[in-house]
Order: sequence, then structure tokens, then C-alpha cells
Amino acid sequence: MNIIILSKGPGNYSTKRLKQEAIDRGHDVRVVNYAQCYISVEQDNPKVRYEGEDVSLVDVVIPRIASSYTMYGSSIVRQFEMMGAYTTTKSIALVRARDKLRSLQILAKAGVGIPKTVFSRETPEIEDILEQVGGTPVIIKIARGTHGKGVVLAETRKAAKAVMQAFYVEGVNFLVQEYISESSGTDIRAFVVGNQVVASMKRQSLDDDFRSNLHQGAEGSSIKLTEPEKKTALKAAKAMGLQVCGVDIVRSNRGPLVLEVNASPGFGIERVTGRNISGKIIDYIERNAKQRNRKDRIGA
Repeated sequence: MNIIILSKGPGNYSTKRLKQEAIDRGHDVRVVNYAQCYISVEQDNPKVRYEGEDVSLVDVVIPRIASSYTMYGSSIVRQFEMMGAYTTTKSIALVRARDKLRSLQILAKAGVGIPKTVFSRETPEIEDILEQVGGTPVIIKIARGTHGKGVVLAETRKAAKAVMQAFYVEGVNFLVQEYISESSGTDIRAFVVGNQVVASMKRQSLDDDFRSNLHQGAEGSSIKLTEPEKKTALKAAKAMGLQVCGVDIVRSNRGPLVLEVNASPGFGIERVTGRNISGKIIDYIERNAKQRNRKDRIGA
């Protein structure tokens, strides 16, 4: 098959691993910088142009779209979909997953456990917001942050009010979320490919940082999921319409809760667990690419 990996970083670990696994299986692979692509939109003749030439005869597209390029990157993915290419992450699912509120609404509707959350912008009812999530401490995060950035732990009502008021002044949409004390500084990343959890790791924060993201210096270790955790990860991925994703879970007294579903998860989990994630993705492509893209039925 002719496979395109959409990536701004051909030297990135995930990009190199995917490329190598595909080559090892006899596929033709090309890494394309989606930020330098441009599209031609005309009736019955969709085109993607790159380096002055048409990108044609593409069987499969593997999107590795950075958060800051979500809208542009998803437009390129959508154009490939219009050209009939199979995509491991659909453009609509990518956009959906990058919207924190939209993701939580979809997960809640699907019956997936999530922390209590309030979405706000300018309301003066700060006390009521805090009551809705069970009081302080609370997590306050910018609605479109990533890699643990734009996330604050407010341990007191005074601190929470100060952070929310600062966001009000800046006109920022934000989420206020209950703090799961029993999992402080620890979460679980479950890597889902198709209908399987192919690897899982525990992430532990360092230096008393409440964030457990590897981009913030957290340590990862291999972990075996419980059956409820495995079911939660698969249910979350299905609810979001994602075939390849990372599901972030915290253990709580009321069971596993999903924090986020990442549409372009890093491959650091390969190094932590020793699992061949890249190979699993290529295996999945080989089994499913001939079916082409299925209709997205999420409706949100």
C-alpha cells in the first residue's frame, strides 16, 4: 500500500517508528509535512498539493497532527478523505477530541465515568461553580490546553477565585474540575488500537507536581489494567469515534474516570512497556484499509 504519514517532524520517534514498521512490511511510505500542504477545492476534483506536486495514489493516511495545528491539519486530512484515502484518525474525530468540553460531553452522554466538571467564561457565580464540583481543591484548566499546560491546581477557595477571576479578565473559556485526591499525581494511559488496548502505563508526577503528563517530566511504568479500566478505555475510544488513541484514566473511589482521549498520542509508551505499538497500528491498517472510511455516527 501507499502510505502517507502526516507529520511536521520526520525525526520524531513516533513518525520514525511508524515509517520503519510500514517499510518492514513492504509498504511504500512517505512522510509529508501537513503544514506545507495546500489543497485545491473544486467540483469532483479534490487535490492535495505538496512541494509543487499533487499527492496522489494514496491508500492510507496516518495523521500525526500537533494540537496547535488542529484546524489546518484536520482540513488536510479531510481532503485526503474526499480523495478516497483511508485515514486512521478521521478529521471530524480529530477536531472533536481536541475540544475538551465537547469530548467530556460526548463521554458523559455515552455513560463513561468522568470527573465532575463545570465549563465557564464570565459568570460571577464562583461559589456555585465550586459547589457543583464538590468544593476545593479543584483543577482549573484552559479549555484548549495540551500536554499539561494551562492547568492549575487551586487548593483553597481563595486561590480558585483568583484563578477564575484572572481568566474572566482575559476572556478565556475554562473548565473547573473536581480533584480526585486518591489518585493525586498519578494517572493511567491506555493505548487503544481498534477494539483492543495494546499497551498501558502508569504515569507518576515528580516533585509534588499534580500533573502526571510525560511532557511535564512524569515517570512512566508498565501497568496491567483491571477489567473495568480496560472496558472504560475501549468505551471512551468508541464514544469519540477514534480507532487509534490514548485514553487517560484516573483511579477513583467510584471507579475509573476518563480525563481525556488523545487523538494523536505520543509513543513514549513503547519505551516504557516494550510493546510494539507502531506494529499494532500497521497491522490494524492492513486488516481494515480495504474497507475504506466508515461513516461517523457520533453525531457531535
